[in-house]
Amino acid sequence: MQTAPLSDAAKQKLNAVLSRYPNAMAACLPALHLARAEYGHLGDDVVKLVADHLALPVAHVHGVVTFYTMFRREPSGQNVLRVCTNISCMLRGGYEILGAVERELGIKPGQTTPDGCFTLIEEECLAACANAPMMICGARYFLDLVPEKMPELLAELRQTPQTELV
Repeated sequence: MQTAPLSDAAKQKLNAVLSRYPNAMAACLPALHLARAEYGHLGDDVVKLVADHLALPVAHVHGVVTFYTMFRREPSGQNVLRVCTNISCMLRGGYEILGAVERELGIKPGQTTPDGCFTLIEEECLAACANAPMMICGARYFLDLVPEKMPELLAELRQTPQTELV
């Protein structure tokens, strides 16, 4: 499926980003954030659009997209739940939190709920070890989580979806 070209507004933002960087390669991350905001994900067509606009090899842009876990290659739910299971979170119940989310939503990491409300991601580290276990949804950090509170927290997120950072 062919992706529509970048909107005029997105092109203006991208050109403003390019003006602040010494070269197009340095502008790749912010350009990908703008493209993700425009299209919702970074599939092959979107990667090619960004590469063409930045005059970079598609392989370079693809490498950046696949290196960073914040970029999604396929469409995701309105709320992207990133649950940390690194050592600090694991020792303080990270896998119990992940399990509670799986049970409540009926999905596994990498999946999206049938209604498109949630996508679940298991993250290696989210850098909030002092308040483990934790989860990020959009720009919100949820710290010192306990499995018993997950149904209530997920119900709140269902009512007030969190957009990802741009």
